[in-house]
Amino acid sequence: MVRGRIRVRTAGKLVAGVAAAALLGGAVAGCGSGTGGERDAATSEAVVRTSPIADRLAKLPAVVDGPKIVVGRADAPRTAQVLVDPKCGYCARFEEAGGEALLELAADGRVKIEYGLASFLDQGGASGSVKAVNALRASVDAGKFAEYHAAVFASQPKGKFTDELLLKIADVVPGLRGEDFDAAVAGKTYKGWVGEAEKGFEETGARAAPMVLVDGKPVGTRDGSMFDAGAFTEALRGVGIGAPA
Repeated sequence: MVRGRIRVRTAGKLVAGVAAAALLGGAVAGCGSGTGGERDAATSEAVVRTSPIADRLAKLPAVVDGPKIVVGRADAPRTAQVLVDPKCGYCARFEEAGGEALLELAADGRVKIEYGLASFLDQGGASGSVKAVNALRASVDAGKFAEYHAAVFASQPKGKFTDELLLKIADVVPGLRGEDFDAAVAGKTYKGWVGEAEKGFEETGARAAPMVLVDGKPVGTRDGSMFDAGAFTEALRGVGIGAPA
């Protein structure tokens, strides 16, 4: 096993340059089957990072709803569906920009987020996406999903996710590590659910990630605004999410 170099710091804002790609009927950039964005490498080197809004994320409830994980207040007036694969480089860029903006709105009670966690990049264990989604599912039981989800994407490795790395990431989420969580990571307790989540992703008709759907329609993909927090906030307001009352 290749052991990666692991450091810890707090993630800052990331505004991504948008690469042209003919995905999802006009999406600007994304990861499709057999691709890994721009972060592929032969090693598992990673910088373990926390979210700059970790304190707010700690207060966000999360529940499992079939193949989805729903974050936010049940009585939130709007719903956004987020489709991501933990090893997709473009998904990590989204999560550090538009994804963070969406979570801020969830923390304010203005939207609830239905996460569809894909693992299509993990062909034969090449990316570790299955391991990562399994760990993410386990974090729901500990009441730490929103914090851990943000940390997993912020700490995306150049190589694949390993059990060692996923536990190191969990170390920066207060209260997550414990016998149950550690055992679920090591034993792939939720591998069956990971398959259900991937099937749920496929049933949306998406052919790549990231994607945000509101009322079944993509937001921020065609113009790349999902990779810029400010621009994506405006795009969400355009579909009635986060607009001033």
